[in-house]
Amino acid sequence: MSQLFIAGKAFSNRLILGTGKYPDFETMKSCYQAAGSEMVTLAVRRFDLGAMGEDNILNWIPKDIHLLPNTAGCFTREDTLRVARLAREALNNPWIKVEVLGDKKSLYPDGEETLTACAELVKDGFIVLPYINADPILARKLCDTGVHAVMPLGSAIGSGLGVQNPYVLILIKEICDSYKLPMIVDAGVGTASDATIAMELGADGVLLNTAVAEAGNPVLMAEAMDYAVKAGRLAFESGRMPRRIYAQASSPLAGIIGKNGSLV
Repeated sequence: MSQLFIAGKAFSNRLILGTGKYPDFETMKSCYQAAGSEMVTLAVRRFDLGAMGEDNILNWIPKDIHLLPNTAGCFTREDTLRVARLAREALNNPWIKVEVLGDKKSLYPDGEETLTACAELVKDGFIVLPYINADPILARKLCDTGVHAVMPLGSAIGSGLGVQNPYVLILIKEICDSYKLPMIVDAGVGTASDATIAMELGADGVLLNTAVAEAGNPVLMAEAMDYAVKAGRLAFESGRMPRRIYAQASSPLAGIIGKNGSLV
């Protein structure tokens, strides 16, 4: 299976996990190990900079895992820029997943605010990965600003409804490919089959959190998600068979044995 490249950095594992909602830090770390995680995302506004020892979440994230800070909880461009710059300063990390939410109930992102925030962060030297609604037009505009990946949602954050907009994701994937940028499906994955579907559609990666953190057995689900993402990517790379209206025999009909024992 090919590697995922973001801003020139290579990842062998295309599954990105989060850091929220786990019952405890020990379970969180075990999930990363079960999934073979190479990158996890961290909500900067929920990170206690003054926490020490075992109370500091950073001490539970293995050092070989790449950290993707995010601006979760921001509702304006100004707030997003402030949190992103705080993350870069506190974590010495220019990577940022940009989340600018537009509604407190649905938690859908605000496309206009996201676009303006990303344009400014790119100019400021950040590695920018915007979280967006499944909107091909916005995706193209973001690619034009110089972002380093596009992260459309499969369905609402934490809903577990899976991929609700498959054909739109295919359009976004086509746009991202034209810019040589990855498309990472972010939000809505509820179980392993959802992750596989996203990857079979052409997603370069999947970011999820609740599906693992709120599973009955989070560690086992993390392992399942790892297999699901790998299976979906391998299926996409291999190329599926065409869909047909009528049946087609698996074995050739020529040369079958007739009623009198002769070959037909």
